[in-house]
Amino acid sequence: MSTPTGRRERKKAATRQKIADTALRLFLERGYDAVGIREVAAEADVAVTTLFSHFASKEALVFEQDEDFEQRLTRAVTGRAPQGPLIPALRREIHALVRHCTADGAAPIWHMIDASPALREYEESMRLRHAESLAAAIAADPGLSRSPTACRAIARFAIDAYALAREAADPQAAVDEIFRMIEAAWEATRPSGTRGAAGA
Repeated sequence: MSTPTGRRERKKAATRQKIADTALRLFLERGYDAVGIREVAAEADVAVTTLFSHFASKEALVFEQDEDFEQRLTRAVTGRAPQGPLIPALRREIHALVRHCTADGAAPIWHMIDASPALREYEESMRLRHAESLAAAIAADPGLSRSPTACRAIARFAIDAYALAREAADPQAAVDEIFRMIEAAWEATRPSGTRGAAGA
């Protein structure tokens, strides 16, 4: 999420973070399936309605940074320098996301996710949504000049790179390896008259 500026926004952000931190602590201590929404709300000292005003579902509590990750991915496209190359910008952002999700302390969370069908399903739907948002951002850039299919394919590849690298023995090396293939695929979709041109 972007940094809140007003007092009300800061208070809302703090409440959201408190709920997410409380939920994660309870899930890791007692198991995801053993903890109910009402218990999370009571432990966080908020009403159940307040919890649901911040999180649409129990699964969403585990993926608290879902919206932030999605925005970061689209900003990798929209925030790069005019006519700047796309693939290096995406690679930098995926590297940053992988570092975040493989940092010390992350392993128990991923073990919990992998052990829960509901969380695995939620993560898959989240990745598909992120890929669609990323594809839309790529397609909207007039300087990139690719077909909708190419934009969606490259977006899926980038999102899958994150998931594959997270599970690799050397996550950062895996990102680089995968992105060499993504760059080749992106170059192959360039209109024939513009191949080899700088920028897109």
